[in-house]
Amino acid sequence: MGKQKTVINGKRTKEEKRKYWKKSLKRDRFLILMILPVILYYIIFCYLPMSGLWMAFTQYKIGSGFQGLFTSDFVGLKWFRQFFHSVYAWRLVRNTFLLSFYSLIFGFPIPILFAIAVTQLRGKRLQKVIQVTTYLPYFISTVVVCGMINNFLSPSGGIINQLLGMLGIDSINFLSLPQWFRPIYVISGSWQSFGFNSIIFVAAIMGISPDLYEAMRVDGANKRKVIWHLVLPSIRPTIILLLIMTLGSMMSVGFEKVYLLYNPSVYETADVIQTYVYRQGIGSNNYSYAAAVGLFNSVINFGIVFLANRLSRKVTDTSIW
Repeated sequence: MGKQKTVINGKRTKEEKRKYWKKSLKRDRFLILMILPVILYYIIFCYLPMSGLWMAFTQYKIGSGFQGLFTSDFVGLKWFRQFFHSVYAWRLVRNTFLLSFYSLIFGFPIPILFAIAVTQLRGKRLQKVIQVTTYLPYFISTVVVCGMINNFLSPSGGIINQLLGMLGIDSINFLSLPQWFRPIYVISGSWQSFGFNSIIFVAAIMGISPDLYEAMRVDGANKRKVIWHLVLPSIRPTIILLLIMTLGSMMSVGFEKVYLLYNPSVYETADVIQTYVYRQGIGSNNYSYAAAVGLFNSVINFGIVFLANRLSRKVTDTSIW
């Protein structure tokens, strides 16, 4: 009777699809096992917690457990209105935005400039030593970094105040003055992360064809022209994509570092949405209110990355989606 046909009108039958998937799963079983932990991580820690967003619209009571998310009284936008009418709303949004904005302005270009400078070095050994040296601070724990900052800026015995004393300047309690918190946060963050963040830019520059460099040298281009007309245009798509991704976390200032460095005397410039959510949720047990503030922050982040991606797609034809 011949081989039974499994394709009807150019489409696979259910039996053929089942066999195809079975064969694919068997063939790619090791790849699936490798990616399974990543999938489980995002399901458990990213997608399942999204059910807690409903808490922002209810009067959640402590002790009601998971079922309380859906059995608590619905209050609508009560917590959002309470936050917007509070005296802290503008201060929190302002501080969160400014810390992120300053970190972006001063912290984003440095890895690019550093990657360009490193790749222009002639000595490969010196290049590797510099790269490894600048990578190391990224792997230092945030707690340790904040401890170093406290020791360096201590008004009694800190190395910075010792240097100021040698110059005849009185000791300054940096961490108790609101005007110093933002510079300390931005500078320490840039120092800790610029080496690690430069890795992807170094990789992008290394991917430029040597023939292009040779062609520009033949045309008489110096290093400045090579960087301006070859290196920067070649890594522009990488810069744009990373910029969009960075903008996506514009309102998500690192909670740990702010929490470890700030104190009530610097709340005016240091208190951000994440620390306020922590105090309201964990400190005051007002989980519904904290969930509403956190949801507002996430919506702002999504709006920023959506607009940045759309603008980039229109202006440069480069976008994430």
